[in-house]
Amino acid sequence: MQKIGIVGAGAWGTALAAAARSAGRDVLIQAHETEVAEAINKTHENTPFLPGVALDPGITATTELAELAAFADAVLLVAPAQFLRPVCAEIAPHWKKGVPAVICAKGIEQDSGSLMSEVVTETLGEDVPLAVLSGPSFAKEVALGLPTAITLAAQTAEMEHTLMTALASHNFRPYGSRDLIGAQMGGAVKNVLAIACGIVEGKGMGDNARAALITRGLSEIAVLSKAKGGQPETLMGLSGLGDLVLTCNAMQSRNFSLGVELGKGRVLADILAERKAVTEGVFTASSVTDLGRRHNVELPICTAMDGILNHHADIDATFSGLLSRPLREERFGA
Repeated sequence: MQKIGIVGAGAWGTALAAAARSAGRDVLIQAHETEVAEAINKTHENTPFLPGVALDPGITATTELAELAAFADAVLLVAPAQFLRPVCAEIAPHWKKGVPAVICAKGIEQDSGSLMSEVVTETLGEDVPLAVLSGPSFAKEVALGLPTAITLAAQTAEMEHTLMTALASHNFRPYGSRDLIGAQMGGAVKNVLAIACGIVEGKGMGDNARAALITRGLSEIAVLSKAKGGQPETLMGLSGLGDLVLTCNAMQSRNFSLGVELGKGRVLADILAERKAVTEGVFTASSVTDLGRRHNVELPICTAMDGILNHHADIDATFSGLLSRPLREERFGA
């Protein structure tokens, strides 16, 4: 797999382009905005989404999905989760047989409650090989070549090895898995929990409270993943615990930083209006909660965050409600 195509030229897509190029691959990235493609091709910098990071001149950009599909031996799907379905529907007529779709978007589709793998299968077809790339990975650090380890979950051992070999470099280390559901669930739900942890930070509720949210939140991810057919032990790895710890503890996280602003008393609409990049946790909160209801699993933290983010619930009253829940034994994934 020498030619890597990347759909989505936001910060994360650009960072993955840099990682693939560092692994010695030919890289073509598709941008929705013409000005982004022009910036990458002419100045070798994604000034709108990843300013200040020089890109290898071997990374080229296009706005045409058909051109990218014709180019690629493997395609990394990095469009925001809520936009992945129309993007896949547009590229589907041009998809080459046997080319794997590597899902790098982290989220659950609103309304349908579909995982990204389900969205891709429905739009590209059941014969398209699937993989999931997820884990603790801030875009700027990956683009700068700082050490990063991630999970690469694939349907077969052969595909896992091929994709890992194609993307691995000295400072970008994929670890293989066969649990696509668990890898996706960890990447999606942690964004909701990161907003909760940001609120704790913004309201000055202390590190103890944040540690409790991370731990009990991880249990919620595991129980929902198990209900969907995932393996709870996957959540103890990079795509679960690793991604959760990173996202819940750093202002580089769009979700954590949004929560901090909410905790300080700012209005959600005002925070979102200031941002160019998508904050996935806002959308995923409702999707996770709906999915939990469908599978009859209890997700108190995610449900509380859905109330705050999507139903105008009062933050203080909501957190007081979490602290007033009945006492019980601690059980992971239950």
